[in-house]
Amino acid sequence: MSGGTGAGTATFLGMRSSGKIVRPVLRFVASVLITSGILMLVDAVLTVTWQEPVSAYFAHQDQNQLKKELRADLPQTELDKRLLGSVHDQHKRLAGLARLAKGRARTGHAIGRISLPKIGAHYVVVQGTDVDSLRKGPGHYPATSFPGQGGTVAIAGHRTTYGAPFNQIDKLKKGDQIVLEMPYGRFVYAVDRTKIVLPTDLGVVKRVPGPEQLVLSACHPLYSASHRIIVFARLKTEQQS
Repeated sequence: MSGGTGAGTATFLGMRSSGKIVRPVLRFVASVLITSGILMLVDAVLTVTWQEPVSAYFAHQDQNQLKKELRADLPQTELDKRLLGSVHDQHKRLAGLARLAKGRARTGHAIGRISLPKIGAHYVVVQGTDVDSLRKGPGHYPATSFPGQGGTVAIAGHRTTYGAPFNQIDKLKKGDQIVLEMPYGRFVYAVDRTKIVLPTDLGVVKRVPGPEQLVLSACHPLYSASHRIIVFARLKTEQQS
């Protein structure tokens, strides 16, 4: 009898001891799950209301590096200006500077800045629209012109990830300004119209006659890649920097 009682007591004490260990573990696991759930909810809310926060952080770091690249390119731009110093017509001089800058442009590297005052967007633009380039910021379609060359200048950007530079371009209306500041000049465009197209519609970036055209492209609607929203703008003023 005493042996059985001793064994039962030992088992009971063992269970109490195990319980003392298990309960804190369960509380810890529960708190981790609750915290994870809250973080996931916050992430979802931020993504829906503005942009995905993790990729936005990395895009911000990339943008800081791109700003340094633009400053580093200034000495070369000054040499270009001296080379074309004998060209007195500003339009022709800017076209020459644009041609030289485009010739040096490298995929994923900074080429200029874009500002959309209506929606408070200001970003460094990179050369290229491949996946890695667009993670850094708005990307220039390499097959299209540089500002100042005439024809069509086309730029693509994300709407919900990697800084979401074009998150609100659907709010741009006719007459709103878009400014491109290149190392060699400042170009101001006015929005003409917007259009929703299929991703396969590449005709929107074709060269057009008349004043230089700027085209902005982004996925549409938000959180979907089924279509593209295209903003068309026309050049209003240009000035050498």
